[in-house]
Amino acid sequence: MTEDTREGVEDTVTAKAPADVVNVRDLLSAKAHDHGGLGTILAHRAFAREVGSSGAEFIDLAVLPPGTSIGRHRHGADRETYIVLSGSGLMFRDGEEFRVGPGDVVVNRPYGEHGLLNDSDATDLHLLVFEHVLRDLRVPRGEETPPDEETARDHDGC
Repeated sequence: MTEDTREGVEDTVTAKAPADVVNVRDLLSAKAHDHGGLGTILAHRAFAREVGSSGAEFIDLAVLPPGTSIGRHRHGADRETYIVLSGSGLMFRDGEEFRVGPGDVVVNRPYGEHGLLNDSDATDLHLLVFEHVLRDLRVPRGEETPPDEETARDHDGC
């Protein structure tokens, strides 16, 4: 509710949000031990690319409560990007550990290993996860083959 009291004018706005406006808290689903991680994170797939179209495969919102993690894992021929919205944590990427916090953008390279731990005692870590499949990327010798269209579309994110 807002009130405008400029020069004696009172305009009280009490309009309810339209039915198609929802709070993200109502959309989040529990994901226990995501990629072998600790505890249960919360996630919501905000966008999934249609087969045959271009752009990001998906955009997820993930919430890591204190003490939880997205376990260390690898993907194929894709680039997964984490954008930290709030909170902080310990990021692992390709053998290196470093701190991340609000505003940090971490690009995880194709075939690289990455994971994220919320090591705080009291604050949730909120992030966006984007994945973009690099369809023309050559597979390094001895690595797994790139995901086909179906596998990429069904990847569970985070």
